[in-house]
Amino acid sequence: MKIFLTGYMGSGKSTAGKKLAVKLDFEFIDLDKFIESECGQTISEIFAEKGENEFRALEHNALKKLLSKDNNIVIACGGGTPCYYGNMELMNNNGITIYLKMSAAGLASRLLKAKSPRPLIENKTEEQLQSYITEQLEKREDVYHQAQYTVKGKNLNVDELVDFVSAI
Repeated sequence: MKIFLTGYMGSGKSTAGKKLAVKLDFEFIDLDKFIESECGQTISEIFAEKGENEFRALEHNALKKLLSKDNNIVIACGGGTPCYYGNMELMNNNGITIYLKMSAAGLASRLLKAKSPRPLIENKTEEQLQSYITEQLEKREDVYHQAQYTVKGKNLNVDELVDFVSAI
């Protein structure tokens, strides 16, 4: 079984995914980290050298590669993963998709405190960041809502998520 956690950057996909995988005894894969290991470059380097379009193609191919694995996996997808190359449909057809939904203000607050820079938002002020996130959510929400399930990302209780997934 494959469980795909989707949502905007900073929504808690990796944090919740790691805990969920441990509790379910599944493998955990952060899609961005997987891409970095496959390419030998950081996401920031890929964006800088090849641009977002090339990154999205790499992301799609990495997702397809993970789909070919036979083991049980929780996959924390990048924030844009579902929005390109029919990835949401691909994920819906090959596993369980869960959208970790958060407000733009909540996401901005988390991202301002993040330890590592994110290529699409680095060098933005707090006001610019919240405006950018609001704009991005407006563009992406329709795709995010194609996930089979939606849960709140803020104050997410992983035990409840485990119970929820186990009942599916």
